[in-house]
Amino acid sequence: MARVQHLTLQPGRRVIAVSDIHGNLPYLRGLLEKICFSREDTLLVLGDFVEKGEYSLETLRFLMELCRTHDVHILRGNCDGWHLGGIMDPNNLEEAVRRYLRAQKPGRGPGLLVQMCREAGIPEDGEDVPGMMRSLEEKFAAELDFIRGLPHIIETERFTFVHGGLPDDGPMEDMEPFRCMKNDAFMCQGRRFDKWVIVGHWPVMLYARDICQADPIVDPAQRIVSIDGGCVLKLDGQLNALFLPAEGSDEFRWASYDAFPVRRVRDAQEASSRSFYICWGDSEVEVLERGPELSRCRHCRTGYEMDILTKYLYERRGVTHCEDSTDYVLPLSPGDEVSVVEETSQGFLVKHRGVSGWYFGEFMQE
Repeated sequence: MARVQHLTLQPGRRVIAVSDIHGNLPYLRGLLEKICFSREDTLLVLGDFVEKGEYSLETLRFLMELCRTHDVHILRGNCDGWHLGGIMDPNNLEEAVRRYLRAQKPGRGPGLLVQMCREAGIPEDGEDVPGMMRSLEEKFAAELDFIRGLPHIIETERFTFVHGGLPDDGPMEDMEPFRCMKNDAFMCQGRRFDKWVIVGHWPVMLYARDICQADPIVDPAQRIVSIDGGCVLKLDGQLNALFLPAEGSDEFRWASYDAFPVRRVRDAQEASSRSFYICWGDSEVEVLERGPELSRCRHCRTGYEMDILTKYLYERRGVTHCEDSTDYVLPLSPGDEVSVVEETSQGFLVKHRGVSGWYFGEFMQE
């Protein structure tokens, strides 16, 4: 059964929601500094604070300390401590851990278990999973107990916070925990709630069609806000902070953080009249002409042709895929600030107000 925390928010405090940090401690620190987070604020972390990034163990410990010094409340996501109860394979935890160890990907940070093994000098080869888990339970009791104690849902008078989404309309305490943590494309289920439901888990850009945007999505009709900005998972991702509205208002605000250099554009340009966005789950392409910087590709499902950064192409099981890519040309005016994601001899892949696209002009001299 789902563990539900009923929380009373203190009047007059800023209430901030963050989700899907994925072990990116520098982004979390940068975001908290940017929004001037203090002991006068309330922070809710909606899960998936570890795995995939470089600093899972450090992020966990940072949040544990923040809970001791600030008003911080944390949910458990599908990536957080799944091994503790074998929720991905409850009948065969040993094999599930072996699969987890085998699934560590080049270019991604070491998973939480791997980091723990390395810090403690425990073999991470999966040869003795029971022994490995016993050693980790002993050496990291505080960290593992902290994860075990996290709720799956936090409910306040006006808001419900859950990592993936609410799986049904029944009592929250009767809900299946894993379906609360992993509830893909929650905003596409056509449901409406009396309270605002704040979720992470599903990167917001996956709801897009032709344009990639990473800012939170607020849907007043469903009363759902989705806030996962693709931190770590997307090469142009960001970490979002959602500021909850005060009593009597439904006006959400947010801030975001990424580590890309910020420049001011010099030249105006209009938005492209036609564009496409290739994203995870639909990323199979055919390379028509490979170049050193950009390659002409055809999207296999739709037949749409566009230039893709050559370094974004990769092979999986004999099939060519690409990292999330777009040919959208951003509408920009002189003086607009953009985050520069990629620089090529033909133009710049940038972000402006959460939207990724191309800029083909020059930048102002600082």
